[in-house]
Amino acid sequence: MISIKVPPLGESIVEATVARWLKKEGDAVAAGDTLVELETDKVTVEVPALKAGVLARQAKHDGDVVAVDDVLGEIDESASGAPPAPSRSAATAEAASPQGAASAAAATPPVVASEVRASPAAKRVAAEAGVDLGAITGTGRGGVVSKPDVIEQAGAAPSGRARGDGAAAPPARRTEEAAPRAAAPPSKPATPAGTRETREKMSTRRKRIAEHLLEAQHATAHLTTFNEIDMSAVSALRERIKERVEKERGVKLSFMPFFVKAACLALEAYPVVNAQIDGDSIVYKHYVNMGIAVASDAGLVVPNIKDADRKGMIEVSSDITALAKRARDGKLTMDELTGGTFTITNGGVFGSLVSTPIINYPQVGILGLHKIQDRPIALNGKVEIRPMMYVALSYDHRIIDGQQAVLFLVRVKELMEDPATMLIN
Repeated sequence: MISIKVPPLGESIVEATVARWLKKEGDAVAAGDTLVELETDKVTVEVPALKAGVLARQAKHDGDVVAVDDVLGEIDESASGAPPAPSRSAATAEAASPQGAASAAAATPPVVASEVRASPAAKRVAAEAGVDLGAITGTGRGGVVSKPDVIEQAGAAPSGRARGDGAAAPPARRTEEAAPRAAAPPSKPATPAGTRETREKMSTRRKRIAEHLLEAQHATAHLTTFNEIDMSAVSALRERIKERVEKERGVKLSFMPFFVKAACLALEAYPVVNAQIDGDSIVYKHYVNMGIAVASDAGLVVPNIKDADRKGMIEVSSDITALAKRARDGKLTMDELTGGTFTITNGGVFGSLVSTPIINYPQVGILGLHKIQDRPIALNGKVEIRPMMYVALSYDHRIIDGQQAVLFLVRVKELMEDPATMLIN
């Protein structure tokens, strides 16, 4: 028997919750098959089979809390749940004759999705996109079809599903926003008629998110200041260069890299906003690991771009795209989720006009972006319609004075309204 144990979960994480078993007792498993998913407060960990055999026992069940090195179950490597494959010589001899080839073709059933070794996320995405899992070559461990494999296959297929009139459905219109957003959560099953209440157990990640938010409120002197930005100049610049950037660099340029650059320069001018409290000391960070809040179907995650202040806008844009993709696929690493010094969150992708973001403790500042909306403003004695965005800075008033917070936000506004100055800096 081979024990299935809880693997190391990452820095400072000592326990997880069994999210779900992907194999049942008695199921045959191949080396590399994902057996069970564990949920931590930051990432979902897939536990694979190290050797082929049969899942003999599940020692832990869905919802159980487990620690590193706990035994989750056992695999009987001496057993087999699948019939032995025919010998190569016999198969070759049979296929050599026309009758044998015909009978082999008739006897070989088409591959169906249930027989394909694929992760649950891959199966769900394949079902939603109408992609045949049997036509995909898996790149996961042991040849398992992963979610990125399905997404890549769906992108390579003709856009749109066939309609009744034989024409392809037009591609969905995509709105470019200032921040990445992960895939929308799957729709919940319909509530039975007449049901007035339902109860759902809170996931480990959701509990940890709740704890962190309460900690931020209780451990900091939380305050928010607001301003608004005329997005005309940066919108015009982005519109002028985005096609060239995508063609030459393969990067889709959103508004977020501009805000990351502006925030880094503002943090350089007001370093206390990038600091951290440690007991009775203030720790100043002479680097910026910029956290980008991403809404995933498992809850909010904040991966960060390491040394964002030393990177150009195109490199930052590329990093944001990669982080958003890994967040959607559940592939973020602990290193990407830890070590942030400042955070940007964008409620505008969901239509928020104004909000007060909560500090990502132990950081002391978070910049909130919102929906770009045409509004009338007074400009040089005239009323003009401009694309405006409200921005908010929530900060820890224990070390950041109101003056510093306001001036930080004003600096971000100045840089965004005259983006050429960011190039000079």
